[in-house]
Amino acid sequence: MTTAKRDTYTPETLLTVAVRVFNDRGYDGTSMEHLSRAAGISKSSIYHHVSGKEELLRRAVSRALDGLFGILDEPGAVRGQAIERVEYVTRRTVEVLMAELPYVTLLLRVRGNTKAERWALERRREFDQRVADLLKAAAADGDLRADVDMRLATRLLFGMVNSLVEWYRPPSADGTADESGHPDGSDGGDQLAETVVRLAFDGLRTSR
Repeated sequence: MTTAKRDTYTPETLLTVAVRVFNDRGYDGTSMEHLSRAAGISKSSIYHHVSGKEELLRRAVSRALDGLFGILDEPGAVRGQAIERVEYVTRRTVEVLMAELPYVTLLLRVRGNTKAERWALERRREFDQRVADLLKAAAADGDLRADVDMRLATRLLFGMVNSLVEWYRPPSADGTADESGHPDGSDGGDQLAETVVRLAFDGLRTSR
């Protein structure tokens, strides 16, 4: 059985296992032995694919960051009024979070104890700043309420979106309800993304 696993293991399947273990045990609490047991292959087989667990971490958070930064280059994020763009980015951020849930979860839990973690935190701050800049532009256009502190609004928006990793679970394969209450995956993701946008911006938009 072990030989079959070794023959079919790929860097991608190894990364999937590593992300699950990192999220379960914490990155600092995970050893190469833990990864080896979880993958069902020897440590030497893991080293055949990567230099160590920090490379696995960087690959994992890079996948999450690539998804998030990719949003900022999409037409909906670069065209139109600032308020439309920031709503688009918020909606797509929720969608990427749901699609890449284990990877974004890991990204949001890094502490900055290693070079890879510090790099991830710096990139996260860059993404957050670009979204914050869109909020400021929408406020400058008069599309957001003047009586709301934009720094506070930005923190609340990120807090709501990022909190999804703590409770959202994708629907099961048999279509039974997940923890978000959606019975299947047909439109639950779209509904959740739209709900986040409406909750956030119905209270922030001006009435004009």
